[in-house]
Amino acid sequence: MQQLLLDIAPPALPTLANFLPGRNVELLALLQRIVANQERERFIYIWGDPGCGKSHLLQAMTQAFSQKGLSPVHFSCKTDCDFGINEKIDCVLVDDVDLLDMPSQIKLFNLYNQIRDESNIFLIVSGQLAPAQLNLRQDLVTRLGWGLVYRAHELMDEEKTKTMKHHATNCGFDLPQEVCDYLLHHERRDLLSLIETIDALGRYSLANKRQITVPLLRELLQETS
Repeated sequence: MQQLLLDIAPPALPTLANFLPGRNVELLALLQRIVANQERERFIYIWGDPGCGKSHLLQAMTQAFSQKGLSPVHFSCKTDCDFGINEKIDCVLVDDVDLLDMPSQIKLFNLYNQIRDESNIFLIVSGQLAPAQLNLRQDLVTRLGWGLVYRAHELMDEEKTKTMKHHATNCGFDLPQEVCDYLLHHERRDLLSLIETIDALGRYSLANKRQITVPLLRELLQETS
């Protein structure tokens, strides 16, 4: 397939404002209270299936703290598990905790103890499973359940359609309803996969100078299968 790295508007950065909450209204309200310094609980664990918005929320919190002139630090356990912080940090965000190897689990366990004993730092962690179901050190599992535990629920189909169309608009193109319907009925349904397909479809449309339609989507999927 031809090169698709064309001049297309980048997607909007994840923020709390552009997160579509669906059944996650209470979780979103909690995070907004944290940013507004109106929440006393400092340990938050968010769990849910891939594509439910966990990474969006952690990246959005990183943005929100930075915009207030505070100092967040974000760790993705896919790439970075150092967990080194200093006294100037206001919020630590750890994404995909279920991917940690044993040495990194020990580091995160020590970080929990450091934050509990010595600071007012918020610690927000995400994973695919509830704490008790994680295949991690038992003492770390206990720490993960210390504070508030929230499940992030996947969006309903109508909400996914709204999110896909909104994302396409932010990228500079319109996404027809029939394309959304096709994706929801024939492709992977998690939001991350849907957004990745929409991004590729936008680039493919520009590369071929054709409108976005179901036949164009099928053509793209055939070439990338």
